Amino acid sequence: MKSNRIRILYIDDEVHNLNAFRANFRRSYEIYTANSAAEGMQVLRGIEVHIIIADQKMPGTTGVEFFHEIKDVLPDPIRILLTGYTDVEDIIDAINKGHIFSYIKKPWDEHELFKTINNAYEIYSARKQLKEKVLELEKTNDELNRFIYSTSHDLRAPLMSVQGIINLSRLDNSMTDPQGYMNMVEVCITRLDSFIQKIIEYYRNSRLDLEYEKIDFVALMDDCIDTFRHQNTFINFNVSIDQPVPFKGDFFRISVILNNLISNAVKYQKPDEQYPQVNLTVKVEPHKATIRIEDNGIGILSEHLSNIFKMFFRSKNNNKPGSGSGLYIVKEALSKIGGTIGVDSRYGEGTQFEISIPNRNEFDT
Repeated sequence: MKSNRIRILYIDDEVHNLNAFRANFRRSYEIYTANSAAEGMQVLRGIEVHIIIADQKMPGTTGVEFFHEIKDVLPDPIRILLTGYTDVEDIIDAINKGHIFSYIKKPWDEHELFKTINNAYEIYSARKQLKEKVLELEKTNDELNRFIYSTSHDLRAPLMSVQGIINLSRLDNSMTDPQGYMNMVEVCITRLDSFIQKIIEYYRNSRLDLEYEKIDFVALMDDCIDTFRHQNTFINFNVSIDQPVPFKGDFFRISVILNNLISNAVKYQKPDEQYPQVNLTVKVEPHKATIRIEDNGIGILSEHLSNIFKMFFRSKNNNKPGSGSGLYIVKEALSKIGGTIGVDSRYGEGTQFEISIPNRNEFDT
């Protein structure tokens, strides 16, 4: 059927060339012609063509200039240049920049042009199929992410119910647990809830729009420390915050970043450390905030430093529970807000993370 044929637009200011092209190829392809770049644009506005063939030497604009003009607005059609003279530099530049697929010298050889058109259409079809597959994968990935997010929320409700029942039983002394089974259950619930929260953080970071608001780092650090202090009550938190100017940033993502880094600093302390400590310093400047989180914990093996921000990577030098997603989420959140992170660690001595976050307050003034 005609609708399934290869659609070609041929642009040339010489009418006899247009007629010759139409006569030679109309039985094989669906042909549209134009005698100028402007007329060619009119055709492209109304018809989705697969291949555009243009003469290089036309009044007002060259074929290369025309292809350069339409490349961004019409990236899909494959572009072929016809040239009756040798303008090597322009042609090479156009090919290198992706403006054209191929060029053919005039007068064209019918068999050569026929072969070039068919090759061009194969590339067009392959690109279209790839684009459709990518869209299909994006849709599937989106549906999977939504399912995981919804399921994670649904899982938290019964977990919190079990946690509440355990707390109630302890308050009213309604049951004895000489073997410590309730403690074991509570530890498992806490681990599972932590993993679920990481999933929720990952999803929200990937989906939520950036939203900037004023941040008080003193209050934010206090909240973060209170969240994890109970995990190790022996840790001494040393906090130093220098915020002489207002800071504006994405509160959700900055909270996620700090919570994950402070959680790791608490979790990966040495069991036999007499004076466990976590040092937190914040320096706010007009254009950025620099935050350091330093601990004297078990540290990270040097050969693992290049992998710690990868999804599900867990160092083999510790037996601490975890999903291996925390630092990946940190890196992704920083990427969203235009921040950076660096790490320095010595195995057996401790780890320091330094992050830099743009101060969006200066962009609003």
